[in-house]
Amino acid sequence: MTQRAVVRGVGHYLPERVVPNAEFEKTLDTSNDWIVSRSGIERRHFAAEGQTTSDLAVRASRAALENAGMSAEDLDAIIVATSTSDLTFPSTATMVQSALGNTTGFAFDVQAVCAGFVYALANANALIVSGQAKTVLVIGAETFSRILDWTDRSTCVLFGDGAGALILSAEDGTGTNADRGILATDLNSDGRYRDILYVDGGVSTNSTGVLKMEGKEVFRHAVEKLAATADMALSKAGLHHEDIDWIVPHQANIRIIQATAKKLGVSMDKVVVTVQDHGNTSAASIPLALSVGVRNGQIKKGDLVVAEAIGGGLAWGSVVLRW
Repeated sequence: MTQRAVVRGVGHYLPERVVPNAEFEKTLDTSNDWIVSRSGIERRHFAAEGQTTSDLAVRASRAALENAGMSAEDLDAIIVATSTSDLTFPSTATMVQSALGNTTGFAFDVQAVCAGFVYALANANALIVSGQAKTVLVIGAETFSRILDWTDRSTCVLFGDGAGALILSAEDGTGTNADRGILATDLNSDGRYRDILYVDGGVSTNSTGVLKMEGKEVFRHAVEKLAATADMALSKAGLHHEDIDWIVPHQANIRIIQATAKKLGVSMDKVVVTVQDHGNTSAASIPLALSVGVRNGQIKKGDLVVAEAIGGGLAWGSVVLRW
């Protein structure tokens, strides 16, 4: 028998403050039409003053635990994917662990920017397949509103805050691609492109910074690399484009999402899209979209799902799983 990491529950949380595109018209040379035409984004959520990434992560985690019918003590591990941790250390994951009341597991963060949740899923899968853990809570949570340049209309209108969570548990499978659970993962990075998407500050430079992005270059790399990583993960699983029920992409930009789907030969009817409501929530975007897709009745048990993301680093990757 083959050990598989199977989804047991999902959940998400969005801060109460909703920020429509029109709000940016007051301070920037921009408009709702300009933002929508270039990104597909209509609104996003911003965390309240004093509301931290771990706060959002805890809310999403509780929703996932409820969805799974589990308690915090059922968890062997907690992984948080984030680029906007509460503190330099300890990890956001240990803060979530404490807030949930888990005292028997272990917790750590993963930092791969917008690809973080895919990286975290791959790590969770490895822990389960190796027998290191039986049940893992995987969270993507961000407060990107804390690192934006509010004078740069090309970046500050794109991002939002939020959190999504997913619970994986070990289950025996047949070893075929008909199994439920994670069937294949594919991870990549190339530090030569780090300067096209980054934050210009950090601990070792003793400075704070804001997000910087070369949008055209990011777009070019995104479409090519997202399609390639999805192809690779499908190949590893022995599956093909026509087997896909749902693509759940990183929700960065509707044009990237559409172009990637076209390159893969998959109809947009099979793509879960939430970017219009949440903006780019970085590592939170895929678990948010998964949770919304389940809530809306799109993703159902047995469906083949491909999740793919790219972020600063550049780092990119994909996961093929049967729900």
